[in-house]
Amino acid sequence: MTHSQIRAARSVEEVIERMRAIEARLDPRDGVACFNRMYLRVTELVGRNLRAGTFQDRTFVERLDVIFANLYFDTVDAAEAGRQPNEAWQPLYDARADRTVWPIQFAFAGMNAHISHDLPLALVTTCIECRTTPETPPVHADYLTVNDLLAQAEAEVRASFEAEIGKVATRAAEPLKHIVGSFAMVRANDAAWATAQALWHERNLRPFYDATLTAGTAGAALAGRMLVTPVVAPVGQSGGSD
Repeated sequence: MTHSQIRAARSVEEVIERMRAIEARLDPRDGVACFNRMYLRVTELVGRNLRAGTFQDRTFVERLDVIFANLYFDTVDAAEAGRQPNEAWQPLYDARADRTVWPIQFAFAGMNAHISHDLPLALVTTCIECRTTPETPPVHADYLTVNDLLAQAEAEVRASFEAEIGKVATRAAEPLKHIVGSFAMVRANDAAWATAQALWHERNLRPFYDATLTAGTAGAALAGRMLVTPVVAPVGQSGGSD
């Protein structure tokens, strides 16, 4: 059995196992690997809080986490099989070998695609499966708790970036700071919630559902292109694609 034939993850533990397997087989500089590291950190935080009883509805949050992650794994498997990823993911995959793009840019481009495109779909699917709605407590309260964990992981990544960007000449660093500063996972999560609510109410109205999803996908793709704009090579990199 090849890694592309592995069955869908069924628990947060299996999600973490698959992310670690992806990390092990990719060059650490690869753009998808950069995203995978950040996503693994977020998932580990979610898993820790699930065990600690932080969430009001553990079953729902774990199922959401698994459905959400499997959409990412579907994208990884598609790319490894030579198929084009979803339009929202295309910017990350197109730029993944560009060594003038910083790891934080790759990480945020992946988070942008995964949150903006995949999260609303995962939330709607989980609500249907668990026979609840986005408006039914404690769905939104637990969603906001996940937001807090995203903010924690994002702060860690930004702190590492700030330490590295300080080694770059100020004038060259300013455009990169502007690009990185344009994205925040909490804002993306808030927008994804609004999209999920729209998709939920349109789930039986296919033309409206498809239009909302298409618009969200296009917006995610546009933001992704901006996030992986090459500006200045990371410290220690010679630049260019391998």
